Amino acid sequence: MTKPIPARAVAFHANGADRFGVLTDDGIVDLTPEYGSHFKGLKEVIEAGALEELIAAAEGRKATFNESDVRYLSPIANPEKLICIGVNFPDRNAEYKDGTTDAKSYPSMFIRFPRSFVGHGENIVRPPESPQLDYEGEVTIVIGKAGRRIAREDAYDHIAAITLCNEGTIRDWVRHAKFNVTQGKNWDATGAIGPWLVPFRSADQLDDIKLETRVNGEVRQQDRTGRMMYDFRYIVNYISTFTTLVPGDVIVCGTPTGAGARFDPPIWLEPGDVIEVEAEGIGTLRNGVEDE
Repeated sequence: MTKPIPARAVAFHANGADRFGVLTDDGIVDLTPEYGSHFKGLKEVIEAGALEELIAAAEGRKATFNESDVRYLSPIANPEKLICIGVNFPDRNAEYKDGTTDAKSYPSMFIRFPRSFVGHGENIVRPPESPQLDYEGEVTIVIGKAGRRIAREDAYDHIAAITLCNEGTIRDWVRHAKFNVTQGKNWDATGAIGPWLVPFRSADQLDDIKLETRVNGEVRQQDRTGRMMYDFRYIVNYISTFTTLVPGDVIVCGTPTGAGARFDPPIWLEPGDVIEVEAEGIGTLRNGVEDE
């Protein structure tokens, strides 16, 4: 995927502390010493409308850390809301021909807890209660400007940054009840968000980008966001109708067909597997798998 990636804001752990800064071609410029007294993390940077200032502050500076010297964290540690959109690509919707999840005029959605995600480079965790750990690669938006009943044409004014998600799922637990998937979507450390925040500056960063998920180098999911059933503008408009979106809110926007559950027989993730979620202009989120 060749679309260039702008400067990236990163949250990471190094030298015994959680930090934030900017990833450049040379490494990570740690801006915690300069900005840490004002902002606890990247969520607070976004709340203050200071993401572009943070990016600019790293220009011309020497890297403080090599990527190999840090542990990446989920970019937004404590969002007020973490909302996921389900069944948002046509081929994915076609998998539900049993009549239980037919296409509707409104999107399906559910809530995840922040502790269900790890950062880039960390292992996601398969719990002992189920072997059915699955992957879902998704483009993710971060709200930068608060709003209620946001008009569709104004939606992009409310997005501060974009990132990626492996919306890991325990498949048999999403079927424990008739009308919800909450318990299968919120196991600790079963998914990942990252690797960084790319500032959102123009519509072409979202409107029709390639999204791909690979497991151990094998392409499992591939589609373009231009084919989404509910586009990013609509998602912001629809969600903000029933709840006020605030800076730092995270919206995970749907996965293409090709999850492990849909193979015959299903192919579940196992310890040692490596999942890569890549999107044009955003980068690659990479995670291994381990048993709890």
